[in-house]
Amino acid sequence: MSRGTPLARPAPRAARLLVALLLLAVGAVVALGGARAASAAPPAAAPAAAAPVRIMPLGDSITGSPGCWRALLWNQLQNAGYTNIDFVGTLPAQGCAVPYDGDNEGHGGILATNIAAQNQLPAWLSATSPDIVLMHLGTNDVWSNISPTQILAAFTKMVGQMRAANPNIKVLVAQIIPMNPPNCAECAQRVIAFDQQIPAWAQSLSTAQSPVTVVDQWTGFNDATDTGDGVHPNDAGIVKMAARWYPPLAALLTPGSGGTSTGTSAGTSTGTSAGTSTGTSAGTSTGTTTGGTTTGGTGGAACTAALAVSNAWQGGYQAGVTVTAVRALTSWTVTLTGVQVTQVWNGTAVTNPDGSVTVHSAGWNGTLAAGASTTFGFLASSAPTPPPTVTCSTP
Repeated sequence: MSRGTPLARPAPRAARLLVALLLLAVGAVVALGGARAASAAPPAAAPAAAAPVRIMPLGDSITGSPGCWRALLWNQLQNAGYTNIDFVGTLPAQGCAVPYDGDNEGHGGILATNIAAQNQLPAWLSATSPDIVLMHLGTNDVWSNISPTQILAAFTKMVGQMRAANPNIKVLVAQIIPMNPPNCAECAQRVIAFDQQIPAWAQSLSTAQSPVTVVDQWTGFNDATDTGDGVHPNDAGIVKMAARWYPPLAALLTPGSGGTSTGTSAGTSTGTSAGTSTGTSAGTSTGTTTGGTTTGGTGGAACTAALAVSNAWQGGYQAGVTVTAVRALTSWTVTLTGVQVTQVWNGTAVTNPDGSVTVHSAGWNGTLAAGASTTFGFLASSAPTPPPTVTCSTP
C-alpha cells in the first residue's frame, strides 16, 4: 500500500447529524408556510338564502281593483310565519289601508276566454316567474253568457302556458264567488253551473308535479251581504275570500323559508281557515283592460280621469274610471256627463240637476301621492257610445 495517497475517511458523525437537522428545519419552515397560506384563505361562502316563493294572484277586478282580500291574505301568511314569499304581477297595488305586497295580475273587466284567445298570459308569466298561481277567473265570462265548456277550455290553455313557463307550477283555482248583479237575473245560476264543473276539470288536468287544486270560494259567500253591488266583495266578502285561500296556499309553503312543499296531490279544498284579519276597504273597480274600450278623460291641474268600458250589453254597460293625482291630493271629484249611472262603487255618487253625475272619493281612496292612481266603477243604463265626458277636480 502506498503511503503517499491517504484513504478517504468517512464524514464525522456530528456533521451527518447537522445535515439532518438542517433538512428537518427546512421541512418545518415549508410546512409552516403552507399552514399559514391555508389559514389565510377566505372562509367558504355561507349558503345563499332561499329564494322567496313567487305567488301570482290572477283574475279580474275582484282580484285587482283593489282586491283587498290579497292584503288580508298577505298579512295572515306573514303572521303565521310564512315570510319568505313574494306576491308578483305586472300590476301595482291599490289602496287597501294596510301594508302588504300588492303586485298582482288582476285586470278589471277581463274575460278568461280573452286572455286565452289573445295569448296574454305568457308575457305576464315571463315578467314575473311565479311558482304558485291563485286564479279567480270567469266572472266576466259568465256575465257575458259564455258557456262553462268554453271558459274551462280557456283555463286548460292557460294552465298549459303556466307549465311551459314552469313545469313545477302549482295552481289554485277558485270556484268563483256568487254573482247577482241587477242587470243579469240569470247570472246567479250561471255561476252555479260553472262552479259545478270546475272540480272534474281540475282533477283531469292535475298532476303530482304540477297540481291543480280547487278552492271553494262560493260556499258560505252571500252576494246580498258580502258584496256592495252583487258582484264585488265588500269588507265582509274580502275577509271570507282571504280565509278560503289561506289553507291550501299555506299547505304549499314552508314557514320562514323559500321553496314550495312537494308531493301535493290533486283534489279540492273547501275548508275555511281559523282567524281573520280586519281593516281594509270595500269594493273593487273594473279598470282599463285589454279588450275594453278606453273612452278618454280629462283633468285639471290637480288630477286626471280616464274611463274604460269593460263590459257592455243591450241597454247598459259597466265601466271603471282611473283617477291619477298630478299633485298630492286629500280628496278628488269626478264629473260624468252624458251617462245614466245606476250604481257606483269605490266612490259616492250624486246626480246633478243637469243630469251629470258627480262622484266623490271614498274615505279610504281620496288621499293620493303625486303620480298615484285609484279607480272607481259604475253601472250605466245607457249605451257606451257616444262616450261620456269625464273630468277630475279637487273639491
